[in-house]
Amino acid sequence: MGGSFTDEGFGRGFGMGKPGAGIWEAMDQLRGAFEQRVAPRMGRGDVRAAVLTLLAEKPMHGYQIIQEIEERSGGSWKPSPGSVYPTLQLLADEGLIVAEEANGRKTYALTEAGRADADAATDRSAPWETPSMREQARAMGALPKAGVDLAQAAAEVARTGSKEQVQEAVTVLEEARRRLYSILARD
Repeated sequence: MGGSFTDEGFGRGFGMGKPGAGIWEAMDQLRGAFEQRVAPRMGRGDVRAAVLTLLAEKPMHGYQIIQEIEERSGGSWKPSPGSVYPTLQLLADEGLIVAEEANGRKTYALTEAGRADADAATDRSAPWETPSMREQARAMGALPKAGVDLAQAAAEVARTGSKEQVQEAVTVLEEARRRLYSILARD
């Protein structure tokens, strides 16, 4: 999608010979670019703090912990099982949590020592509550949605618009692209 769009490159005669196929390919690329966004890298200490914070509320199994962190961070942080389960094992080795097997799942709960550790951290914000994390969650959710919405509108113009309407849409999109880059160019 680099460069400018032309009448022929924007949904007419582009991609597989079908009118409008090019815009659908571009929309898939746009959606893919947003879906591949990189979540913030949180440190092992953040995973540990998050696990202790959640288990202070109630016992949970590993998958619940992952889901809760993702939900509470607004989707901007979803720790991998490869970071959560070793953290759970480490906390168990330190005697801060215990695991109980129920219905084929391990449910983790704080021990007295774990509760004391969690209580000592109550003066700090949970990792998903930091201002930068909240701000990042808002931005990461709004921008992809706006981009996909824009691509869908452009696809509709390409599919149903006249030649003049398509050309006007191309002009609007080129201006939007320039304005977006100008945002990044500001100091």
